[in-house]
Amino acid sequence: MNTLIGLVIIAIGSFGQSSSYVPINKVKEWSWESFWLTQGVFAWLVFPFLGALLGVPEGSSLFELWGAGGATRAIVYGVLWGIGGLTFGLSMRYLGVALGQSISLGTCAAFGTLLPAILAGKDLFTGAGALLLIGVCITLAGIAVIGYAGSLRSKHMTEEEKRAAVKDFALTKGLLVALLAGVMSACFALGLEAGAPVKEASIAGGVKTLYAGLPVIFLVTFGGFLTNAAYCIRQNIKNRTGKEYFAVKSKVLVNNLLFCALAGVLWYSQFFGLEMGKSFLTGSPVLLAFSWSILMSLNVTFSNVWGILLKEWKGVSGSTIAVLGFGLLALISSIIVVAMAQQA
Repeated sequence: MNTLIGLVIIAIGSFGQSSSYVPINKVKEWSWESFWLTQGVFAWLVFPFLGALLGVPEGSSLFELWGAGGATRAIVYGVLWGIGGLTFGLSMRYLGVALGQSISLGTCAAFGTLLPAILAGKDLFTGAGALLLIGVCITLAGIAVIGYAGSLRSKHMTEEEKRAAVKDFALTKGLLVALLAGVMSACFALGLEAGAPVKEASIAGGVKTLYAGLPVIFLVTFGGFLTNAAYCIRQNIKNRTGKEYFAVKSKVLVNNLLFCALAGVLWYSQFFGLEMGKSFLTGSPVLLAFSWSILMSLNVTFSNVWGILLKEWKGVSGSTIAVLGFGLLALISSIIVVAMAQQA
């Protein structure tokens, strides 16, 4: 029952993340860099900070908690993850919600799951390590199939249809950006590992395991914010779009801030849900290690559902949709296979 509860909580957070890019369409009269920086304030600073407060022991403070060790490394990994977050947003711009998230998150799932295990010295060819490797391989197979479906979509669409589905569609550029985003985004998982002493200190101070990892998440997202803010401000200066923030009418400004806040809280929900869900998986070591891949797989699944609803796959053949469905089925099966094997 604990395993099921943990997976459901992770799934709820995943659905939130996959929905976080929908509010983009509601932001008006702002360039991409202006929107990205504003939603980043909410996604990587405001809501992670509020969440982190839940993990502070009574009578202590965040700074005292971070003094337990690993805080600097977590921020550094966050800065590297920020490159992934930045290019992740660009992958959406060039490939759309469905394909962009699929490629980025699939790569992120593999690296984010295997790198911590490798750095911890785990043998990936026997026992629990082999099971972890099998799960990741199934995940990658599903991503490859979804990527193939994306290429089929591109092949049979006219330039006008591509632009109608995704305004700045560019397959080759988008794939390269998405792969880079996936590799660098895996640094988030490494940041969580680096901040483990902070989480342990939180638990030792009497905080429930449910919330103990939230102060670490804030460290990583803070590092990511630094990277994204530097790039977006540079683009504001280069493109002379810095005046956009307050040049719009007050009604438009309020609208943009509300939808950026909505995008931010939905995005943050994935890691809030991940940390809470992991607290129910402590009795299943392999599932606990595979939780990152589970989150990414669910993100891909839900993002493609949104892609269909947003008509990004409109006009493609039935066979292409079938290929897409097969890829999504492979992603879900990776979770089922690992869960069943762990229980066996």
